Order: sequence, then structure tokens, then C-alpha cells
Amino acid sequence: MLGFMDQHCHLDDPKFDPDRAEAVHRMLEAGVVGCVDCGSDIESSRRVLKLAAEYPGIVYAACGIHPHESEKADESDMQELCCLLKDPAAIALGEIGLDYYYDSAWREKQKKVLLDQMALAVETDKPAVFHIRDAHGDMIGIFRSMAKRPRGVIHCFSGSAETAMEYVRMGFYISFAGPLTFKKAPNLERACALVPEDRLLVETDSPYMAPVPFRGQRNEPAYAVKVLEKMALLRGRTAEEMALITLNNTREVYGLK
Repeated sequence: MLGFMDQHCHLDDPKFDPDRAEAVHRMLEAGVVGCVDCGSDIESSRRVLKLAAEYPGIVYAACGIHPHESEKADESDMQELCCLLKDPAAIALGEIGLDYYYDSAWREKQKKVLLDQMALAVETDKPAVFHIRDAHGDMIGIFRSMAKRPRGVIHCFSGSAETAMEYVRMGFYISFAGPLTFKKAPNLERACALVPEDRLLVETDSPYMAPVPFRGQRNEPAYAVKVLEKMALLRGRTAEEMALITLNNTREVYGLK
């Protein structure tokens, strides 16, 4: 039994409606002892809180507004998010961040929603879960400009080893997902090998980006084992050693006992 956590998933996603309970069972059977379910808007944030209440000590909730949802976010959403974060089951704020992949026309709105949520993370003293896609330059610039930035996780890391180490120097944890197992992932492999062990995390981001050999299928928390195994290989560790390392890191960043 490995005994580690999938630190970022979307178990509340409708894709799990047919077999959510079975997915939780498969997760536990695989040696994944828990997961952090991350919201992407107000509706999904409510769902993750409900799921955390249904599976206490197994599913943990993060509430936030994803950059893809930032265009339609308004002040009432921020007020509602503030209320949701008061729930004891909400251990983090997320996922939040910047996503320029689609060259969106609302980058400034993304930044505003991001800054508002980071201020909320600092105010509530909760870690933040950051989604950063094709926007590392702007995100690092924003972090550097802040007198006080929230602690937290760079989830599903997608940058270079040098970028990863810059985040580490600023105090963040680096989380790797399914793409680490893909055949053409030299940058991710190098980053994973370089990040200090006390800053490494494992995730699935399910139902998205299933690792090899499940690539192209619906991802689920049980498949975090494949990411962990690849991480262990790159680090020269056993899977059991890597499980304990990442479990302790997950507990540390989220304040779990």
C-alpha cells in the first residue's frame, strides 16, 4: 500500500456522475489515500464542498474561480467565494491563475480576478492552487511585485526546469500530473528531477490528461500512481519512498494532519 494523495482533481465533474463512488473506491484500493477536489467557479466550488462533506478525511475541498471563468466573474461571485471559504472543509483557494493558451482577449480581467483571489488567500491565510498555462512570465512578474503573496501550489506544472526553480525560490510547491509520463516530455522530466524533494507534489487533474498507459481515456484519482511511479524513476527513489515524500508535502502545504 503506497499511501499518498492526489493533490489536485475534479472528482465533482459531471464525467464522474455515473461512477463517482466507485472512483473513490478505486482510488483507495490503488493506495491513494485522499484527494483535493478543486473548484473552477462558484457552482463547482459548492459541489466540492458537498463532496468533501460526503467523504470526510478522504476528499478535501478547494474553492476558487479558474482563469477561464474570469470573464464572467463579478463582485457577487467574490462575495460568495469569501463565504464558501469560511466552510471548515475548504482547505485552499483554487484553482486560480492565468491561462493564455487561447490568446484570450480578457487577460486584464484574468489578472484582476487573480489578484482579488490572491488577496483573499492572504486574508484567510489559506494556500492557493495556481493554474498557469502559457503565462509564466506574467505570473512570475506578479508574484515578484507583491509585498505579501499567498503560499501554495503550482499545479500541473508545464514550464521549464528554470521556471520551476524560480517558483521554488518564491516558496511554492511544484505539482506534476499525467504529462510527466508522456513520451515527449524532456522539459518536465528535467524539472521533476531538479525540484527539491520537499517541494514535490503528485496529481491527476482528473478527469483530464490521463497518464500513460491510460492516455486518451477519462482520468481518475487512482491513476495518480502512474505519475508517482514516473516521478520515483526520475528521482532514483522507490515508489514507496516517493509516496511518503509527497504525502508529507501535501499535508504540509494544506495544513493537514
